[in-house]
Amino acid sequence: MGLPAALRSRLRFRKEKNESSSASSPTSKEQQLAQDAEANNNVGIKRATRMRRGFAMSASFAYLLSWIFLVLILIGNTHPRPVLDSVYFFKLDLADIIPTSVPNASLINSIAQSIGLHDFYQVGLWNFCEGYLNVGITYCSPPQTLYWFNPVEILMNELLSGATIALPTQVITILSVLRITSQIMFGFFLTAAVLAFLMVLLSPLAVSSRWWSLPLAVASFLQVMLVLAASVVGTAISVAFKYAAEAQSELNIRVVVGIKMLVFMWLAVGFSIWAFAVHSGMGCCCTSKRDLKIGRRVVRAGRGVRE
Repeated sequence: MGLPAALRSRLRFRKEKNESSSASSPTSKEQQLAQDAEANNNVGIKRATRMRRGFAMSASFAYLLSWIFLVLILIGNTHPRPVLDSVYFFKLDLADIIPTSVPNASLINSIAQSIGLHDFYQVGLWNFCEGYLNVGITYCSPPQTLYWFNPVEILMNELLSGATIALPTQVITILSVLRITSQIMFGFFLTAAVLAFLMVLLSPLAVSSRWWSLPLAVASFLQVMLVLAASVVGTAISVAFKYAAEAQSELNIRVVVGIKMLVFMWLAVGFSIWAFAVHSGMGCCCTSKRDLKIGRRVVRAGRGVRE
């Protein structure tokens, strides 16, 4: 007895489907095995390069912190606002410029203030701010590129209404040195901040290949030298101003070195040095992705080792 035509057609369709699925199953298994092998390989690469990736990210984070402190140095003392008004290289305190041992010292100091002399002048990277002890900052000069603090010019403009003073040759020489070093410091801090920001983004590239370590180490060395030189100059200027001003026994001038500015400068130096050490070390240490791809190292027990 024959089967109905519809039933025979359905059975034939199922048979062909089973044959096609059985024929294609080996290919599917091969693809699955290939995908599993690739996934295992990626996991092995991640484990083998974990140390290098950790060091690269630590360098990037160190550059981020260095950049933050450099930005605080750059914007410090630019406006009479909280935090910014306390970030300065040094502050000249002229509230009692005439010593009390001088007759009528209080009267003379009051007269000096009434004709334009402020109680203090504090210096940042871009400008200076002035004010009174019982009021605070009353004025900040407009930010100026390659700024340098010229106390003689400020006193002539404010206290003497633009009069000129015949300065000794030694004073002129000192002001010339101050101008050059201040402008060098300005350029170094600004360039170091730009490089630190770029290194935040570029540092992770060291994970892919040792070849990236060479240019990154060179850029890192340049950045750390810039921020180190600028910090040394900034510290030297602040300390030199303090000793030079307070050495005048006939005047009661006090100079306060900006502690916050010094801390920010040397923290930026410290983080930059750490990042440079990391990039220098990754040139010869820690397995990179390229080491595994070219067979220089192989993955064993989750680590990249030489064959």
